[in-house]
Amino acid sequence: MIIDCAHYRDGRRRDEGPVPLQEAAARCGQGGFVWLGLFEPGEEELAQVRDTFGLHELAVEDAQNFHLRPKIETYDQGVQLVILRTARYDAAAEEVEFGEISIFLGPAFVIAVRQGVASELHDARQRLEQRPELLATGSTAALWAILDQVVDDYAPVVAGLERDIDQVEATVFSGASAPTERIYSLRREATDFYRAVHPLLAVVTAIERAAEAPQLLPYLRDVQDHLLLVNEEVSAQRDLLGTILEANMAVISVEQTNVSVRQNATVEQLTILATIFLPLTFVTGFFGQNFGWLVRHQDSFAAFVTYGIGGLVVPLALLAVWLRLRTHTRTPAALDDH
Repeated sequence: MIIDCAHYRDGRRRDEGPVPLQEAAARCGQGGFVWLGLFEPGEEELAQVRDTFGLHELAVEDAQNFHLRPKIETYDQGVQLVILRTARYDAAAEEVEFGEISIFLGPAFVIAVRQGVASELHDARQRLEQRPELLATGSTAALWAILDQVVDDYAPVVAGLERDIDQVEATVFSGASAPTERIYSLRREATDFYRAVHPLLAVVTAIERAAEAPQLLPYLRDVQDHLLLVNEEVSAQRDLLGTILEANMAVISVEQTNVSVRQNATVEQLTILATIFLPLTFVTGFFGQNFGWLVRHQDSFAAFVTYGIGGLVVPLALLAVWLRLRTHTRTPAALDDH
């Protein structure tokens, strides 16, 4: 879909509204340059633009596909293809969405093809139209305006990621574990953002070296300075997320160790209880047998006290002595280990 198409000459826009495609192509030979903006065009529409402006088929094919890294390519007749990756922070979903802008840059035209979630270029066009001295330098001025807009839109992404990282960092370093999936998600977003920012440094450097208008050089250097700052910040965020992930794994490990210690203590208590009842169960089971000798001879109170109560007390006393001796023998060994 064509968003806008305008012809610029002598530092100003010649028409109020969009110019038809065929007429815009005809004006490319009349001086100045044409700036055509498209958003997610179909194959037929993009083929029409290709035939109208004489674009290379491989360049058009590149504009239809998503790329992981920005790049710059040079084709016939001095036409360059500059691919930028755009980013937008979705505050509601707390995630980063990426898009792409493919820019065909020729001496007499600039064609910007936006795919996916991308920076709005309307403001970039308006800002450039308010700078006739830059517009008069040619099509590279439109490329600068697009670069400036894309890089400026990186700042809210950095701020959004910073808030999310601060949240998980506060959770982890307070001693509680954060959802590991959330940390991995942030790490992936920071990595994708780094892939969009870091290669763009080389692209901007190449554009700056090829720029022929001295008036544009300070503005291109300004874009590069902002891009360097974003690159440093996103690199620091990646490193910090790696540290947070390691700390979170350590917190999870400590929690699992505490759970294991509590489980071991419970098992130990149950084992002691079972050990106490083991001899008692044996004694009561033995004397509970209905053998004739036991029934005829164990019928007095003294026998009950001696065999019944005594048979329960003696094993308990022996067990208590054994547990005490075992405790005393383990304590010095534990002290030696420390």
